[in-house]
Amino acid sequence: SIATNGVCLTVVSLPGDGFVADVSMETLALSTLGSLKPGAPLNLEKALTLNTPLGGHLVSGHVDGIGEVLSRRNEGRSIRFTIAAPTALARYIAHKGSICVDGASLTVNAVDGNRFELNIVPHTLRETVMSQYREGTQVNLEVDLIARYLERLLLRDQAAITAGGELTLETLARHGFLHDPR
Repeated sequence: SIATNGVCLTVVSLPGDGFVADVSMETLALSTLGSLKPGAPLNLEKALTLNTPLGGHLVSGHVDGIGEVLSRRNEGRSIRFTIAAPTALARYIAHKGSICVDGASLTVNAVDGNRFELNIVPHTLRETVMSQYREGTQVNLEVDLIARYLERLLLRDQAAITAGGELTLETLARHGFLHDPR
């Protein structure tokens, strides 16, 4: 597997100095891959292994949607980007939380509705496609995986309860997971 602008792809062949991967219609709909032009710069990253140190948050390569760069401004040695996320993803984006933009694990510096800000340091700007970002640039977004699971657990997703049954002390006792120590 290789993350390509944040999208996890399975390499099917390695011709010359490139690679070939299959892309589903869903991936094309939820990402910017379909709009890439030949020769466009890419963020490429090998899949994480169990002995690889984490340099950010957990990123799966399952892009959730496309955001749009609304502004780019200099802030000291850094660049501050304002990005609009699809409204459905906004609830997963938190101040000082994590978000993946085109495959880069980043810290959210501010949130206002579906807009969020990122402060990008010179090293990240040089080593990623973010140096190419301008107003109107479309970017791949993957929200924090933990936020998604927390929402489902805290809201007690009705589909999950119906399918799996509600987990209660009575259910645990009935199936032998609890015993009376008396």
